[in-house]
Amino acid sequence: MHILILGGTTEARALADLLHGTVRVTSSLAGRVASPRLPAGEVRIGGFGGVDGLVAWVREHAVDAVIDATHPFAERISFNAAGAAATAHVPLLALRRPGWVPVDGDRWVSVPSLDAAAGALDGLGDRVFLTTGRMGLAAFADRPEWFLVRSVDAPDAPMPARTEVLLGRGPFTLDGEREVLARHRIDVVVTKDSGGAATAPKLTAAREAGIPVVVVHRPPVPAGVPVAATPEEAAAWALAFTP
Repeated sequence: MHILILGGTTEARALADLLHGTVRVTSSLAGRVASPRLPAGEVRIGGFGGVDGLVAWVREHAVDAVIDATHPFAERISFNAAGAAATAHVPLLALRRPGWVPVDGDRWVSVPSLDAAAGALDGLGDRVFLTTGRMGLAAFADRPEWFLVRSVDAPDAPMPARTEVLLGRGPFTLDGEREVLARHRIDVVVTKDSGGAATAPKLTAAREAGIPVVVVHRPPVPAGVPVAATPEEAAAWALAFTP
């Protein structure tokens, strides 16, 4: 039994831990992070070359099932996985952590895209904590605000003219997020609805400080692909195929 796990998320690593030693597991990482945290089992790094490349890899390596445990915003690989699984006739599951839900006191501005997030900044403040990662900064390149950009690796241009980069990898603590907001005099936070606990403390810190949060909606899972909310659910699904 050979399971291909797509993604280097916290959930993907936990899933590899659960399956390793019971079935053959290969985790595929995109290679966008310089020093990724490696999961248990076999690991490959880099793209497949689209749907056709993924189909060829699945067939060449006798993959029995694929689990898409990529970041909730990794839309392209998710749709490539759906197309490849259908072509190669292997079952596919999406592992997606639940999205965040606002609570009393939150000042959320919900938007459908990074471009919309940039437009939503009008009138919200001049000092922005941008926590959407190093990809997609071009959407904010023409904004006049000052930006604190947090990412695991240093971002590339284009980016806002008034930018300070803060390198960091979650999980982040509530005290740490409070300190970041206070030290940099943040007026507004911009984030993707990644879900999970690792980066959620910034939402609590913003709520405590009365700071608005611009939240980018996550893209949908491809139609017809079943979804598991936890690594345990995904592991049970995978092991159901074990002879």
